[in-house]
Parts: sequence; C-alpha cells; structure tokens
Amino acid sequence: MGAAVSDWRLARAVASRGQLGVVSGTGIDSVFVRRLQDGDTGGHLRRAMAAFPLPDTAAAVEARWYRTGGRPPGTPYGLLPLYRRVIPTARQRLLMLASFCEVWLAKDGHGGLVGINLLTKIQPPTLPVLYGAMLAGVDVVLMGAGIPREIPGALDHLALHETARIRLDVEGASADENTWLTFEPASHWPGPPPTLTRPQFLPIIASTLLATVLTRKTNGRVDGFVIEAPTAGGHNAPPRGTPVFTEHGEPVYGEKDQVDLGKVAAIGLPFWLAGGAGHPGRLREARAQGAAGIQVGTLFAFCEESGLARNLKHSIIEHAMAGRAKVRTDARASPTGYPFKVVDWPDNPAHGVTRERLCDLGYLRTAYKRPDGTMGYRCPGEPEDAYVKKGGALEDTVGRKCLCNSLLAVIDHPQIRAGGLLEQPLVTAGDDLANIGSFLRGRTRYSAADVLDYLLS
Repeated sequence: MGAAVSDWRLARAVASRGQLGVVSGTGIDSVFVRRLQDGDTGGHLRRAMAAFPLPDTAAAVEARWYRTGGRPPGTPYGLLPLYRRVIPTARQRLLMLASFCEVWLAKDGHGGLVGINLLTKIQPPTLPVLYGAMLAGVDVVLMGAGIPREIPGALDHLALHETARIRLDVEGASADENTWLTFEPASHWPGPPPTLTRPQFLPIIASTLLATVLTRKTNGRVDGFVIEAPTAGGHNAPPRGTPVFTEHGEPVYGEKDQVDLGKVAAIGLPFWLAGGAGHPGRLREARAQGAAGIQVGTLFAFCEESGLARNLKHSIIEHAMAGRAKVRTDARASPTGYPFKVVDWPDNPAHGVTRERLCDLGYLRTAYKRPDGTMGYRCPGEPEDAYVKKGGALEDTVGRKCLCNSLLAVIDHPQIRAGGLLEQPLVTAGDDLANIGSFLRGRTRYSAADVLDYLLS
C-alpha cells in the first residue's frame, strides 16, 4: 500500500498483535523529506534518526530538510533530484536513513515481525532501501510489479555487507547488454559495520509459472510467495493472452489468470493469498487450500492508523457504505503499463481538475538506449511532446496519470503548483471496498485491531 498508506504506525499496530505488519518502501525518500519539511509531527522521525548507526548522515539530513514548525503556508515542497543509474553517496545514505527510520519505528516497542514492500519496477533505489531496512532489523521483504529474480542473491550479499547488484531494465538494449545497478555497503562505514540478519524474501506473484521461475532461476533463497488475485488494490498483473476489455475499458481476467494452488503447494514453500481476502471466511478457505494465511490491504487502508489522508478515508468510507464508491481497473492510468485499481466517489477532490503534465519525481521513469548508445529516461506521464522526442510512442501517453505525485497527495503531502493549486489524489483499493459495509456494521471509524479481530474471529 504505497506510498506510505501502509506506514510505520499501521505496520506497528499489526505487528504488535502478532501478525506481519508491512511498511511501504515506495518513494520512501520523498515521503521522508516531506515529513521533515512538515515539521516531523510528534518528533518520531528524529527519534528514529538518533538510532541510525551513521550519525553524521542523520545530522546532515536533518540540517538540510527539517523545518521547525513546518513549511510556511503556500510553500512548495523541496524536491530530491531525479534518479539516474549512478546514485551519489549522499543520496544512497538518505535512502538508507529513510527506510531505516520507517522500519525502526514500525518495530519499536514490541517483538512482532515487520516487513517492507517494494515495487520491482522501481529499480534505482532498491538496494540502498533494502540495506537501510536491514540495518533496522526488517524481518521480511516483499516485492511485486515485476519479476524480482535477483533480489534473493542481493539480500544474501547485503546481509554480509558485500557489494550487491541488480540489472537495470533498459528499453532498446539487446539481450546481451547488461546495465548494472551496484551498491557497496562497506563504503559507508568508517569502522566495522554491525551484524545483520538476512530477511525472508516473499515475491508477490500472479501465475503458477512465475512461482516456478522464481524457485528455480533466482540467485538465492526464496522463502515463500504471496499469490495476488486481480481483485487486489494497486497494481495488478495484466491478463494472460490476447487482451480483452469490457465496454468500460477494464481488462477481463479468465481461467488462464487463476493460479494452480496445488502446483504452488508442491514447490514446498509457504504461500499467502491476497486479493479479495478481507473476511474471515477467506482465511478459512485459504488454509483449507494449503495456504499459510492471507494478505489484506483494503480494510487496513481505511483504518485510523493508516497513512491515507483522514479526509479521504472518512469520505470514501461514508460513500462506500451507501454504495456510492466504485473501484475500477484502469488499464491506462499507471505509467508502468500494469493495470491499476482506482477508487471513484462523488466527493473525489480530483473531479474536474485538469493537471498540467510534468514529471518531477520520476520514480516510474524508464531507462532507454538512445541511437548514439547513451542512456536516457522517459515516462509516459510526462508531457507528450517530451516523451515522443525521447523516442516514446504517442499512444503510450494516452490516459496516463502521474502516480508519483498523486500517491503523495493521497497521504496528505500534495505538492503546491503555480497559483496555489494542489496535486490531487488518486486513491486505490481492492474490489473488497464494495463490501466494507458488512465489516463496519454502522461504524464510520475503526482501528487496525478491529480488522484483526474480524479476520481472526
């Protein structure tokens, strides 16, 4: 539930009750510096920063980004530079610090398990984010939206403070051309680094084939799977085979998209079922099908501890209870090319707002090979003429949204544009949102503990 809808508060609430609480690592560096610019309400980030084992880094980041009392009204957020293949040392350490603090706060005050979730599609920050999370003792790493084939081996190396690397996907490059993203943990330590434990790795999959591939063709240990159905919120795997769409433009899923749980169980690793799993009956069914349990997002996304802006979560709950909040699978919204679940409701603040296309966060940019052999970066959500000038196809820009800015607006950190206009949110949820009334039973507010009591009842 990125970016930071599943934040440290929610993860801690779930983990302290004996279940796996998961923080989102998506865009964690931008989330981190925006929280600091907003004054670090409650002082939690600075408390976690004081525990970071590289104190000079924490001091430098605080001096650069923290604003006592927050930004003056109408002041835009300061931005981090866009990613390129080589990340400067200071930015690597900022990434390490941001993920460390998120995991450290999620683990504070209890002995439960905490995981971190990353999008495979967002490659440049992955290794520093994982390393920072490991410095805070993260227990589990979950990754979807792609094939995270090289992550198990990277975790093995990071746990030993050894150099780790993953391939950067470069459009237009030949199959025998490898461009590597490299991270050297040892370069960050003036003395002996702390002992680390290698976290478990659970890839998020949507096909039986991918489970087999990740078991047999990775460079390290896979510890289990999260099997996600297309009813889940956020990014979904595209349907297999020739695309078919409804009259409303939503992709149609069929039998080919159903995972053979028997074949996955035969691999011998535990698995959890996700997507439409937010009710006690589904937990019983999952266990009967051989699963270790379930992964639930939608019910937690609208609980009081989640990072979703309060005005949005309360408005959506009220409309969902009245049957006026709809979830659709938008095949075009995400620059990744993956279908993306979008919530719409009568009071959606994005209604009627026309956004000027620009890409100033760049997490979903794609690297591509220029005709002269050098590397460039482009995003279907940037201005159309800029994208086409970089060799992109104009049709790829149609319907694309800026998820980077929209998802930061969802967690109440919207950028301020010219004329005082705010970036508008794009809220995601699973199909289970339509059934939230049966869980709420007249309530309009609820906690993570209420969700757990319901799921385990």
